[in-house]
Amino acid sequence: MMSETGTSQSQLSRLTGVRQPSISQFLSGRVELSDEQLDRLLSAMGFRLEVVRRPVRPELTRSERRSWMLHRTLSGHLTRERLDEWLPTIERNLGRLDEQVRGRVHLDSIERWRTLVDERDVLGLHRVMTGLDRTSIDMREVSPLGGLLSDVERRQVLDELALAG
Repeated sequence: MMSETGTSQSQLSRLTGVRQPSISQFLSGRVELSDEQLDRLLSAMGFRLEVVRRPVRPELTRSERRSWMLHRTLSGHLTRERLDEWLPTIERNLGRLDEQVRGRVHLDSIERWRTLVDERDVLGLHRVMTGLDRTSIDMREVSPLGGLLSDVERRQVLDELALAG
């Protein structure tokens, strides 16, 4: 819109009060502006921001979908009390992962899991277990929740995945 309206970053900054470096970082993709900030920038150029909310099925690999389905099923059982029951298994799994896992992304993921478990952050655990953002997907690759689903439930999820093709 800036090129269409002939608006420079400096002009847009003066018109909106949004600092020019913030505009530059937004345009380069280094930062995201809030909808309110973006609407303010667009309004200064004669446009409005229209946010359309609609469900979108994310592109997941078969492995990512499998992991999401298994974790989603497990998330249905997660309560604060259940987390306390699961702690010995989770702690064992975290210890094993510490010894076996390499790579910054995976090590960071294990640390995030450990923080969520140590803080008994049930809501945060639900978000990671069911989230479709890249961080949640990466965290599930090194999940300490293995061995917590019953064999019957695990088989049901895998059968459902096989039927979905």
